[in-house]
Amino acid sequence: MNDKLNINEQICFPIYLLAKDIIALYKPLLNALNLTYPQYLVMLVLWENETRTVNTIGKTLNLDSGTLTPLLKRLQQKELVTRTRSVTDERVVNISLTTKGAQLKNEAQCIPEQMMEAMNVSVEDLTTLKELVIKILNSKK
Repeated sequence: MNDKLNINEQICFPIYLLAKDIIALYKPLLNALNLTYPQYLVMLVLWENETRTVNTIGKTLNLDSGTLTPLLKRLQQKELVTRTRSVTDERVVNISLTTKGAQLKNEAQCIPEQMMEAMNVSVEDLTTLKELVIKILNSKK
C-alpha cells in the first residue's frame, strides 16, 4: 500500500527544494550586483516602470509593508531608489529608480540566460513549468 504521507509522495517537497535551489543559483549572480534576491525582485518591478508606490510593489510581490519597508530603505542606502511621499496624499510613498538603479538593469540583462543554463533546462521547459505554476496559483483565487 502506498503511504500518502510519505515524503516522496508529496508535491510540496520537490517544489520546496526547487525554490531553495533556484534562489541559491541566483545568489552568486546577484552578489555581483550587490543585491539580495528580494531586492532583485523589487528592482525587476521598478525596471518595468521606474516609479511605483510601496503598495503597488507590495501587491505585485505579495510582500507586506513590514517586509518591504526595510528592503526599500536598504535599496535607498545603495542609491538605487528614492523614496518620496506623494504631494496629494502623504500616506502614499513613491519608489523611483535613481540613475544608478536604472543603469543596473544593463548589468542584470544576462541573469535570465545564466539561470536557464545553470538549471540545464530549455526555454520551453521553463515556460511549461511557469504556466503550470501560474495555473495552480490562480486556481486558489
